[in-house]
This record gives sequence, C-alpha cells and structure tokens, in this order.
Amino acid sequence: MALPDHRAISTFLDAQAAESGAAQNTLLAYGRDLRDLSDWLSGRGAALADLSRETVEDYLAHCDAQGLSRATRARRLSSIRQFTRFALEEGWREDDPAIRITGPGRAQRLPQTLSRAEVEAMLVAAPKIGRNTEERARNLCLIEMLYATGMRVSELVALPVAACRGDPAALLIRGKGGKDRMVPLTPPARQALAAWLALRDQAPGNSRLGRLVAGRGARWLFPAPAAGGHLPRQSFGRLLNDIAVAAGVDPARVTPHVIRHAFATHLLEGGADLRSIQTLLGHADLGTTEIYTHVLDQRMRDLVLNHHPLARPRMRDGSPTDRNR
Repeated sequence: MALPDHRAISTFLDAQAAESGAAQNTLLAYGRDLRDLSDWLSGRGAALADLSRETVEDYLAHCDAQGLSRATRARRLSSIRQFTRFALEEGWREDDPAIRITGPGRAQRLPQTLSRAEVEAMLVAAPKIGRNTEERARNLCLIEMLYATGMRVSELVALPVAACRGDPAALLIRGKGGKDRMVPLTPPARQALAAWLALRDQAPGNSRLGRLVAGRGARWLFPAPAAGGHLPRQSFGRLLNDIAVAAGVDPARVTPHVIRHAFATHLLEGGADLRSIQTLLGHADLGTTEIYTHVLDQRMRDLVLNHHPLARPRMRDGSPTDRNR
C-alpha cells in the first residue's frame, strides 16, 4: 500500500510517539529529515514508496555534496532506517532498502568537562550572582542540583515543585521518552533546595516572585515569566556564563551539558561503576556512558606527558629541555 509521503511520514511519527515514546526533539528531527528526503525524491519524480538501496545512497551522496557534516548525514540515515523498518513492519513494502547501508558514522568527540576545582569555584560564585536574595538562592540551588544529579538542563528547569517537597534524599526525574529514574541529592544540594523553597513559598504576593508563584509558575520549582511558566533553558545557559565569569572560569567552556559531563567524569574518577552512572544519567545504551572512560584515559595521558620526567624532550647531552622556553 503506497501512501502519499505526507501521510506516511505523519503515520510514522504518530507511531514513534505512541509506541516508542520518542521525545519531542527526536520526532522533530525525524520529520525534518524525512521531509527533506521526500522533497529530494519529488524533484526526481519519485516518492518514499519508491525507495531502493541505490536511491538512499544517492540521497546520502547529495547530502555530502551539500556540505552537510558527517553527524548530520549519519542522523539522516538513522531517520531513514527507522522509517523503512516501520514501512516493512506495516506491510507498506516487502523489503528494507536501508538495512545494509553503513553510512558515514559519527566522529567520536570526547565530551568537554571541568575540573573539580573549577566546579567548586562556580558553586562558591553562584550565591553572589543575582539582583536580590531570592535570585541568589535560586541560582545556587540550580547549579548545586545540576552538579549533584547530572540532570539534563531540560529536566532541571522543568522540575515540578511537588516532586521536591519534604527534604527529599532523592528525586524522581522524568527523562527522555517519558522514562523515570531516581537520582540522589547531596547534602549541599538538599540544603540549597530547602533554602530556595523557603524563599519561594514565603514570597510576598505583591512581589515579582510571589506573582510568578501565584500564576502559571505555581507548578514549577523554578517559576519564570516564560511561555512554559518555568525558567527557559537559554536563560539558565546565560546564567551559567555569568557564574563562570565570576568564578574565573572561561565561560566558553561552560554549558549545562558540560556540568553534566563533569558530574559523570568526577563520579568515575571517584570509583563509581559505569552501570550506576548510566542509570543516573538516564542513558538507554551503556555505550553512550563508556565515552567517559576515554575522558579519563586522556587525562591520564596528559598527566604523564606533562609531569613524568622521561616524557620531556631531552638535549643531546641527556639533560631535559625546558618546554616553556
């Protein structure tokens, strides 16, 4: 059964949302990729129902010629694979033309992270950033909880206040695909959370915070005058930059995701096992978590190359050179 492309894509996306619990951003990416493929096929007088292995390979070559990155081409192939597999399962076609295409793959990049001293400096600087006592308490709570839990920034800013009542030792986090996980809170994070909740709950009704709590922000731990009622991710990203500057850390190296990487890397350095870190981060695949072992390997190499006496270049007479000269 050959459906028009727009109906086939819509049916596929509905199924991914209902049956696989795909996240909204994933669905948007699938939709963009498949519409681009459909437009490319339409220009050649073809449709999604006409896909063959050769057609998919020609499309990927077209993407390469457009100058798209290897990561983007790999994502588009992944979208096509998901769609053609779904079409086979639904009986729309009798084969899966994309199943044996290897594609460009993704270049493995080590996640950027921060040292423990840099994170500590940011934790010290956070309560100094803000226009009033409430903002400073909120800012400290945000970064303490981010570093204590390794949450994604979208999970952090959209925390329901009801989930944080009663001095919790752990939080229930709703992650990607609607999957829940428990993450423990450190004592400093619990203390920062309690301090912020007290100020949030006691805010006078005529104050800015009081109006937010009484309005659309009532549901959220971090209310804000945004469309969703809670602090936007972009605003938190800008806040982290201000904290980094105050802490003497290069703001270009600091994002919410870098703090998440620091959480995982520092746990691994402290002896935590990969399975536990996988659970805390909400990774579906252990292979995603294993990247942090490569970060440690790189740090070990840097340690040896920078501090081992035999790693330094030597003069002809055998004496070590001064790298800084």
